[in-house]
Amino acid sequence: MSGVAAPPLVRVAGVSKSYRRGGQVVPVLADITLDIPGGAFLGLMGPSGSGKSTLLNLIAGIDKPDAGSIAVAGVDITRLPEAELADWRAANVGFIFQFYNLMPVLSALENVELPLTLARMDRRERRERAQATLELVGLGDRMEHFPSELSGGQQQRVAIARAIVTDPRILVADEPTGDLDRHSAEEILALMDRLNVDLGKTIVMVTHDRRAAERAHSIMHLEKGELFAHEELPR
Repeated sequence: MSGVAAPPLVRVAGVSKSYRRGGQVVPVLADITLDIPGGAFLGLMGPSGSGKSTLLNLIAGIDKPDAGSIAVAGVDITRLPEAELADWRAANVGFIFQFYNLMPVLSALENVELPLTLARMDRRERRERAQATLELVGLGDRMEHFPSELSGGQQQRVAIARAIVTDPRILVADEPTGDLDRHSAEEILALMDRLNVDLGKTIVMVTHDRRAAERAHSIMHLEKGELFAHEELPR
């Protein structure tokens, strides 16, 4: 039906989260409500301790809130049992970390192929998909190299290939340029922009870097566990 807006891919409703430190309860997020459309590129900014990485982990199903709900493509992930939640993460979320988290004893190709071992495909199909994904991120000539033989920017490209090889609904990136020099950071951000624009990947990125955040469609600012500003950025 024309004129009817599509429901958001991610709906965060009234989410709160606290952690215990010894006998003390430390509030991290307070009554967060947020909709993320499919195909969005959202930057989350805020000072250390503002709760942005906690919010990212909740959206990715790594952790569960104390209150509220998080639905992704209509699935309330806060209600899934742990085993089902693990299967959901494997099928729906690609993770990009600041320090790459590659397996040092595996080649670039083997690192990218690793998530596919949980999928129902034979070894040849896994290998071909991993090769195609490394080609996509510009590392077709580095497939047999080990992480120690790659630059930081190249390692992050391998990590991005590993994140997208299962064709997830969402990419979550926690300070993806935080360990890179400016040139490598710009290359990684350009790649993420291409994944968003050309492949339609929904990306949620935590960053301290204003220039990195400005590659997103919009920026949400967190302060002391609350959302306090929303910027729409020109494209």
